[in-house]
Amino acid sequence: MSTSTTREPRERILSPSYAATTIGLFSLIAFAAFESMAVTTIMPTVARGLDGFDHYALSFAAPFASGVVGMVAAGMWADRRGPLVPLVASLVTFSAGLVVCGTASSMEVFVLGRIVQGLGGGLLTVVAYVLVGLVYPARLQAAVFASFAAAWVLPALFGPGVAALVASTVGWRWVFLGIVALVAVAAALVTPTARRQPVPEAPGAATWGRLGWSVLAAGAVLALELLGSGTGWTLVAAGGAFALVVVGLRPLLPAGTLTGGRGLPSVIATRGLLAASFFCAEAYIVYVLQERWDLSPGQAGVALTLVGVVWASSSQASSRLGERVSHGAAFRFGTSVVLVGIAAIALVVWLRTHGTDVPAVAPIAAYVFASIGMGFAYPRTGVAMLASATDEDRGFNSSALTVADSLGAALALSVSGIAYAAAERAGLDPFPVVYLLAVAIGAVGVLAGARAAAAPRSGAVADGGPPPGLPRDQAADTR
Repeated sequence: MSTSTTREPRERILSPSYAATTIGLFSLIAFAAFESMAVTTIMPTVARGLDGFDHYALSFAAPFASGVVGMVAAGMWADRRGPLVPLVASLVTFSAGLVVCGTASSMEVFVLGRIVQGLGGGLLTVVAYVLVGLVYPARLQAAVFASFAAAWVLPALFGPGVAALVASTVGWRWVFLGIVALVAVAAALVTPTARRQPVPEAPGAATWGRLGWSVLAAGAVLALELLGSGTGWTLVAAGGAFALVVVGLRPLLPAGTLTGGRGLPSVIATRGLLAASFFCAEAYIVYVLQERWDLSPGQAGVALTLVGVVWASSSQASSRLGERVSHGAAFRFGTSVVLVGIAAIALVVWLRTHGTDVPAVAPIAAYVFASIGMGFAYPRTGVAMLASATDEDRGFNSSALTVADSLGAALALSVSGIAYAAAERAGLDPFPVVYLLAVAIGAVGVLAGARAAAAPRSGAVADGGPPPGLPRDQAADTR
């Protein structure tokens, strides 16, 4: 008599019970990724068309800042009512922002559209984290986040080129308007899953005060950029706006985040500082390549393509290494590589400013090198955060992580706009000044990454394998 044993098929993220949700989330990330790549590529073109270079940095800072409000609202909603309401709100608001940007008649209206778009993107980012935690078992969560990284690859390969082509043929406005219909299709796949999620049995108390603090922090960041370009008492007011950012930020983060507390506080601080240094550098990369190396938007966009691919590849490497490389080691390696890469960009731009014939491949290579560190360390912040989350505080911790991400980037971009304007007034080349600021932020990020080494580590997954790292998500990006 012979016996045989059968094993049930192992569930995967594309198994029938998860396929629609996985595809829907993947599509939303991909469309948001395309929008992010596209905006960075065509932003100099938009600024020329709307005569709005004075608000160049603000157009990047605005969605990061307003995204903070969306993140806090989404975390509060998700913890009390489940993910459906913030999901629907995120899709409607994000699409409305795209329409306003695509129909803007002035740079001021364009920035308003970016604010609305960022609000929706902030909601979507947190909802994506919460849905992954609710819908997928722990052993599949890392695979879902890996799919988010993969969702950046195609937009990275084709997004900058497509955006440059669209802008040069039918106009830059269609780069925004064309995404709206695609978002609606992805929403139809994700919304039914969100509707099936139960309301939390023990929701936390409503924290409307946190929403107010987020509005204060976001508004102060935008005021900082607007006021900081002035002189005299206007600069004093800018200093007050900076203080308000700190005041508004404290209640939105775990205790100890702003002072470098070990463990989770420093994990969240590391995420914010990585975003601040890298995205500050990224906002100006296409601009500086056009202005100092005379590249076209399509040629300069190649840098974004390479970074998207390398970031995703580095994320996958971090995922495969799993527990063989601790979160702390990943933080130390990643923050150091980002610092070296941005410092190299600053050096190359400075040399170009002083007459050295440095080829355009040099700043592009440095920028790509920095993305290796981002891909390796940035995802691990999400893994470390989820490892310490419970059903009661998953929304708060997810919100805190993305708040640090967005507000860190927004604050750095606002300060970079001030530095840019001040350098121009002083008769200096503003680009080396901006990149020196990114270097200084990156150095603080290295210190935070070292203190984050004490963060809790996720245990082994159900099938005995190591828990992969969390690849690049940036669903709203708002990147």
